[in-house]
Amino acid sequence: MKKYSLWLDHILEEKEPILKEDIDCDVLIIGGGMTGISTAYHLKNSNLKIVVVEKNQIGRGVSARTTGKITYLQDTIYSDLTDIYSETTARKYFYSQKDAIEIIRNIIENENIKCDLKKVTSYIFSKKKENLNKEGELLEQFGVSIKEKKQNENYAIGVENTYVFHPVKYIQALKQICKKKGIKFYEHTDINFIRTENNKYICGNELVKIKAKKVVCASHYPYFLFPFLIPLKCTLEKSYISAMPVKKIESYSAINIEKPIISLRYHQEKENYLIYLTGSHSLYTEYDDQKHFDELKRHLKGLKMEPKYLWSNHDIMTFDKLPFIGLLKKDLYIATGYNTWGMTNSNLAGKIISDMIMDIYNPYELLFSPNRKLKKLSLPKTIYGGIKPMIENKLWKNKNWYSENVYFEKRNGKNIAIYVDSLKKKHIVYNTCPHLKCSLLFNPVEKTWDCPCHGSRFNLDGKVIIGPSNYDITYRE
Repeated sequence: MKKYSLWLDHILEEKEPILKEDIDCDVLIIGGGMTGISTAYHLKNSNLKIVVVEKNQIGRGVSARTTGKITYLQDTIYSDLTDIYSETTARKYFYSQKDAIEIIRNIIENENIKCDLKKVTSYIFSKKKENLNKEGELLEQFGVSIKEKKQNENYAIGVENTYVFHPVKYIQALKQICKKKGIKFYEHTDINFIRTENNKYICGNELVKIKAKKVVCASHYPYFLFPFLIPLKCTLEKSYISAMPVKKIESYSAINIEKPIISLRYHQEKENYLIYLTGSHSLYTEYDDQKHFDELKRHLKGLKMEPKYLWSNHDIMTFDKLPFIGLLKKDLYIATGYNTWGMTNSNLAGKIISDMIMDIYNPYELLFSPNRKLKKLSLPKTIYGGIKPMIENKLWKNKNWYSENVYFEKRNGKNIAIYVDSLKKKHIVYNTCPHLKCSLLFNPVEKTWDCPCHGSRFNLDGKVIIGPSNYDITYRE
């Protein structure tokens, strides 16, 4: 069994250089995932000097851990937005997702991108038919023809003209197109600070600086606290995903609307696969990854399926169900908070931000503004959610589900975590996340150190894999 995403298998390594000298540019894009690459693609004909930097490798972060659905049928999003804001807001979001699908489909068709795009029917399902009524009624008001279905004990509504694809192949293709247009890409290049100087942004790390007129923060979790204060505007949700070989594939994707979430789709490449997600939970409340992976495997065993790939992912969940996309302050743009629907919203973000940079009107600029007044916000819950894992994991480091291969020490006044692998090699790291000093958890399945507060992830030797942390936790005497 492979303990990583299906999308990362059989993918050729396309390495980009590390930035080793100070440079100037018109637009700096921080983050080489779907959002960053999409933004670069939409700016490729702008005659602006574009630079994309990625702290690891292009397209191998959160974008490579998704299920790869391209759909506007997203749980009960339209009912939720109607309750939080209005039916008008729900309708605008619906149009945005339809436009995002067209953006992706047109790019793939016009650029002749081979990324396993497949048209499917999307379903949401529930054990109670009445739970789907409001969502179905709203979709019909928006002009969508829905189909109803009952299978076993579940009721479902479905829509046409939705898709699935291979997200990493798509990102790689967009990157090659951008490179041919002169856009520069740098990997293993951290951005640890952003400051202003003479009406320009100076971004960089201890070794290099990039001077830019405009900056796009396209990282999954914006690592700066001010002025955005993202920890007060969202929560994080973790999910567990598997890919199993199957005899035949089906032309549909589906997700249920109750907990525990079950999401599925099919993929055809060298083999036929069913991609299955479940076990979603708040990052702040549950810490035992082994338990959730075991539950996933038990569930699949009941379905007489054996996973070939296992991995996890986490999503940023905004309180009002809308992403944050757009201008944060003068010449600084962000895109985050996709609420598990990152394939449509990341591509949409690339179009919105590129339009704003080029002073082109975009109809969704106000809808997703990161400076909008949130209608649904619970500060006590948010503060509790941030403080709880920080305190719990500082007081209780050595969890009772850890094997004897994981243990903790204090060296030179610092908290140290040690993992001993099957070859008896010791992997030693600092056990504190550099972002906001939360104690880290060990993920025994994927062999990573994970932050339960804001989702940073580090490999066995302390190299940061996913932010918001910009610093490694590698221990050195």
